[in-house]
Amino acid sequence: MGWVNAIIQGILTGGLYALFACGLSLMFGVMKLVNLAHGDLAVVAAYIGIGVIAVIHIPFLWSVPIVVAIMAALGYVLQRSLFQSAITRGELTTLIVTFGLSIVIENGLLQFFTANNRGIGTGSSLISSSFSIGAGLQIAWLDVVIFVLAVVVLLSLQYFLSSSKYGRLIRAAADDREAAQLSGVDYRHVFGIAAALAFSTVALAGIAYGMTTVVSPTTGTDTILLLAFATVVIGGLGSLWGTLVGGIVLGVAQQIGAQINISYELLAGYIVFLAVLVIRPQGLTARRSQS
Repeated sequence: MGWVNAIIQGILTGGLYALFACGLSLMFGVMKLVNLAHGDLAVVAAYIGIGVIAVIHIPFLWSVPIVVAIMAALGYVLQRSLFQSAITRGELTTLIVTFGLSIVIENGLLQFFTANNRGIGTGSSLISSSFSIGAGLQIAWLDVVIFVLAVVVLLSLQYFLSSSKYGRLIRAAADDREAAQLSGVDYRHVFGIAAALAFSTVALAGIAYGMTTVVSPTTGTDTILLLAFATVVIGGLGSLWGTLVGGIVLGVAQQIGAQINISYELLAGYIVFLAVLVIRPQGLTARRSQS
């Protein structure tokens, strides 16, 4: 029963990892931008949520749309200014710029919020409640909600990209930005919309992580960014549904490692990550021609 529980917990944890990774995968798939500040931006979203709850005094679930809207606006502004300027100068510049942004965010959070850990929704029944399946299987409602949220987010993004006007423009600009521009498309504005979508998912990831555990200014680089990269690489870089597959594989590997020995939890996940890099570097869901 312990192994079954580990697999179920790993699958549910994969939903959180997919939320971590889908914004990273979207920005790379559309703009070929590897955002090294991705984890720090998720932490920023968590701190914005904490601030909104403290200032407005509303239930934490009501703060979610406010945080998503703020992060979407921030994503559009950053894309039209900092990121777009870096993209025009080459891929190496984007790495340097996003790395610098990561350092600025982390040190800014340390300056204004100190290194103390903080959580979101502490004391809420959603965070503390669980249900049983059979004898010995205890599942937290929060994990189920986050997994369902991840699936809904991925379905929504897939529908938007395939069926909406701006979704088609995003795919066209991602395939050939020069041809899209010759057709009258302002690809910078289109990329800004894609960044706003990516930052919206980052906001959900940051809030979800703040509900499952505590966040600190260094969490973004130490934890979230590494897990997001591992998830994206396992699932396939640029593949939205690959993030869910990669998250589930990573989560199950970690839980199985923890079942063997609690100290093997992270090690098992990163061993799977390295194995995928060696055996199938394009990821589990990507075509070999994309490698």
